[in-house]
Amino acid sequence: MSHEKVVIGAGEYNNNPGWRQTQETELNLLNKNDWIKEFSENSLSAILAEHVWEHLTYQEGKAAAKNCFEFLKTGGYVRCAVPDGFFRNETYQNMVKVGGPGPEDHPAASHKYVHNYKTLTHLFEEAGFEVRLLEYCDEAGVFRQNEWEGKEGVIFRSKKYDPRNQGDGVAFPSLIIDAIKN
Repeated sequence: MSHEKVVIGAGEYNNNPGWRQTQETELNLLNKNDWIKEFSENSLSAILAEHVWEHLTYQEGKAAAKNCFEFLKTGGYVRCAVPDGFFRNETYQNMVKVGGPGPEDHPAASHKYVHNYKTLTHLFEEAGFEVRLLEYCDEAGVFRQNEWEGKEGVIFRSKKYDPRNQGDGVAFPSLIIDAIKN
């Protein structure tokens, strides 16, 4: 069955019922043949990637964004969440740093790039997208949030959904964007 909405690197949790859940072994962001086997060009309305892009170098991330662009319909989007390089918390930054934690059984999955809103926006713009910031920290480390709807893709590690981030502050924010194909 063809799905118009796809979760990349879905992991064990399904925060987006009705979306096709994929793992790297079946849909690798960088392997165009995986995309061609699964989808037609311009056929997807939404792609969600929660804490995936930090496992790619900047150049790999741009190549992955270009693959997404090719398979999204006009008006389709990538909802992308990554650790936020501008969040001012030493413990958090030690957890998300380059070479930082990856699964013990898969050390190659460690972090290869720590984005901030500027680098992630630039990466997706270079691939042809228009970027809308949803949740992010600015250069001073101040958390910023624009309205967004979970029905368009739930990001668990967010101010909106993560119990660690309820109340006035944030303990574990994500940099979240919508990259829209116009």
